[in-house]
Amino acid sequence: MAKNSGNSNKIQRNYFLMALIFGAIVIAIIVRAIMVSFVEGDFWRELGDKTIQTGIPVQAARGNIYSDDYKLMATSEFRYVLYLDFWAEGVREDTLRKYVKPLSVELNKMFPGKSAAAYESHIMKGWRQRSPRNREYRLNVNAVNYLQLKAIRQMPFFRQGRNKSGLYARSLVKRTKLYGTLASRTIGDIYGEFGKGGKNGLELAFDSLLRGRPGEGTRQRVQGRNIQVTDKNPVPGCDIISTININMQDITEKALLEKLKELDAESGTAVLMEVKTGEIKAITNMGRIREGVWGETKNYAVSDLSEPGSTFKVASMMVALDDGLVRPDDPVDVGNGIFEYAGLTLKDHNANRGGFGMINAAKSIWFSSNIGVAKLILRSYGNNPGKYVDGLYRLGFNQDLHLDIPGYGIARVKHPEISPETWYKTTLPWMSFGYETQIPPIYTLTFFNAIANNGTMVKPVFVKEIREDGRVKEKKETVVLKNHICSDMTLQYIREMLYNVINHPQGTGKPAHSDLVRISGKTGTVQLSQGAAGYKAGGLSHQVSFCGYFPSEDPQYSCIVVIRKPRNGNPSGGYMSGRVFKRIAEEVFVQNVAASPLLTAYNDAGISKTPHVKSGLSEHSKYVMKKLNVKYAGNPKGEWMSARTEDDRVLLSSRNIPGNLVPNVVGMGARDAVYAMESAGLRVSLTGQGTVVAQSVPPGSKIENGRTVVIRLK
Repeated sequence: MAKNSGNSNKIQRNYFLMALIFGAIVIAIIVRAIMVSFVEGDFWRELGDKTIQTGIPVQAARGNIYSDDYKLMATSEFRYVLYLDFWAEGVREDTLRKYVKPLSVELNKMFPGKSAAAYESHIMKGWRQRSPRNREYRLNVNAVNYLQLKAIRQMPFFRQGRNKSGLYARSLVKRTKLYGTLASRTIGDIYGEFGKGGKNGLELAFDSLLRGRPGEGTRQRVQGRNIQVTDKNPVPGCDIISTININMQDITEKALLEKLKELDAESGTAVLMEVKTGEIKAITNMGRIREGVWGETKNYAVSDLSEPGSTFKVASMMVALDDGLVRPDDPVDVGNGIFEYAGLTLKDHNANRGGFGMINAAKSIWFSSNIGVAKLILRSYGNNPGKYVDGLYRLGFNQDLHLDIPGYGIARVKHPEISPETWYKTTLPWMSFGYETQIPPIYTLTFFNAIANNGTMVKPVFVKEIREDGRVKEKKETVVLKNHICSDMTLQYIREMLYNVINHPQGTGKPAHSDLVRISGKTGTVQLSQGAAGYKAGGLSHQVSFCGYFPSEDPQYSCIVVIRKPRNGNPSGGYMSGRVFKRIAEEVFVQNVAASPLLTAYNDAGISKTPHVKSGLSEHSKYVMKKLNVKYAGNPKGEWMSARTEDDRVLLSSRNIPGNLVPNVVGMGARDAVYAMESAGLRVSLTGQGTVVAQSVPPGSKIENGRTVVIRLK
């Protein structure tokens, strides 16, 4: 009994001792918690703030810019800058030295700009200079794309992963223009630094929509690495559907650029506009970058304030006709082509050939007679020049067009009552044929487009739609600026004059005559002011232009072509700008106005009659093959199919594209690949031309809405 009592006391003492120890621990914890919270609280909170950052902006995917038929023109492409962290937990010197040579060989194969020895030397230099305070050693390669990054991660040493190799990447966003210089200045650019957004063009005008809304994240530094968690998801930017048509843009740019090279001109502008809607289908602005090289440097079409020259005669004639002060058959004596007025000499372009003598008002436009138009305007408005300028204002030459392109210019047409200090005795006649005014090319085009549009002036527009998450958020409608710029009779007279500029044997626009499509328009040649030196003769100081529309009988498109300071040839709006206009008009007319689905089949025994057929949408592909009498076998089930050519036929098979995974678009054409990706909620960036050979996100991957997939075509 005494023995049991002793054991019980021993157990009680042990329990008491354990309770005392745990109680001491609890008290110590409480004391420590109080110390941490109240006594040392400021220190620990400050230390925590150094390792945790909240409210970190999470970049939203910038919206894309598309052509009028939804071809991708500008998109954001992720690029990656590579770093080595030699203080990563798993990095070992013996492993690095074992793999550095084969690694350097692989880097040299992918980036041959540096030798394998240079890569090895650079990596080992980083190892020798490693420091726990600087764990970012830049690998000596340029920023890479996603496909390159994947390949690099499979190279010797790097394939061991982030912890054992120290390789990590930081993503950058690069704005890519898929069609190079085509409409480049109109599309615009963005600043490289995150958050600054659009710099010019549509990128700037619609920046608030394109940039989306950034999210927020929390960043914490753990064991030398930054770990970031997204607290609020970013909202991708809207997509902009422009009015630009890629085919028309290509036609316009090639026609202008070839002429600039032929003339060795300083710069040139060409703009193609759809008559009824005001949609700008093509706009190119090429300036000399260096000898023999031209590129898009400035949007001359909307910003260039220069004297328009003889194209402005049409506006002067319209004002006088509409005021009832001139009729087309009114005679005007231009004599031998030389006219002295107020101490200045005015010449016609044929003064060296004796002038035109007695002509009428209509022919002063056909022949582009400076003297004819100046005398008619002096006769009509010499005692009341303000009425003449009021007529020009009535045509819209003083209004703000409110264009979508930032930095656009507004026409400057002075008025004798508003600015009498700049109105001289010679101003009225010289203004009548396009001097002493500053008119951006887009204004001249808008005026001529109104003539083509039965007198209705519409605003030039560059954007058709704004889309958010694939749905139309806003559709741009045609904006009518003026219902009637003149009377119906005046419009008829003017259109007859513009037709004869091209089709009369002595018309200055005869070089723009086409046997394929009827063209109406007006030439313009103006000497450019050389600052304090005034106006100088010579090819370097001229600007030549042509503005008009086609087909004359039912105008569908208007166009202006301006060429500045040609070095070769005699300055001529007809032979220089008119020839460019003619080429644009003929090619656009054939492809878009008079086009029919004609196909020429070549029956050459040396050429395979079985074409290469890309994978894609089943029904579309089978329809085309039936129309072209291409033999095929197989009846793929479902929306998509794969194709391969064998002997004299095409073999078709089903292709499964699951709706919840990234589709496999390798082997497809661009159009079907984009459709498949965007149908899955993905964004697409295209590089190259032809057939899809690679995609940045592997097929079968989980879909992340709004993610951009880079598709490479070859």
